[in-house]
Amino acid sequence: AYCYHGQTLLTSDKCGEAIRSLQESEKFFAKAEALCKEYGETKGPGTTAKPSGHLFFRKLGSLIKNTLEKCQRENGFIYFQKVPAEAPQLELKANYGLVEPIPFEFPALSAHWTPETLAAFDLTKRPKDDTAKPKPDEEVKPLKEPDIKPQKDSGCQIS
Repeated sequence: AYCYHGQTLLTSDKCGEAIRSLQESEKFFAKAEALCKEYGETKGPGTTAKPSGHLFFRKLGSLIKNTLEKCQRENGFIYFQKVPAEAPQLELKANYGLVEPIPFEFPALSAHWTPETLAAFDLTKRPKDDTAKPKPDEEVKPLKEPDIKPQKDSGCQIS
């Protein structure tokens, strides 16, 4: 978020704040990279996921680096703005987009769901489960497979 906020600040000619935002982004990216590498070295069923190798993660690192270099270069030649000690605050509430989000409301209860109806769902009165009995193992009969050796009259040609 700090990376994209830094790009926005740069386009609005606030180069000093953009540099600070991108430095903050670089710091958080380094933390995330360390956590991703640690996750990749753990043992368990999720070890096939390597978040540090994903395309988004790789592109984000180069985007942060390139944008920070561009901001520092432009600030040295054009803007000459001071870099603030504090990182700029991010806007947590989005005030842009096409529509306003609608707050979720539970639907009204139906008139069909009365206490008598709910009491009818007594799970102690259900029929006994027949799947608990072990089924006898059936012998699997082998199937005779056809001979799959190529023949000259098959019509297939390799050219």
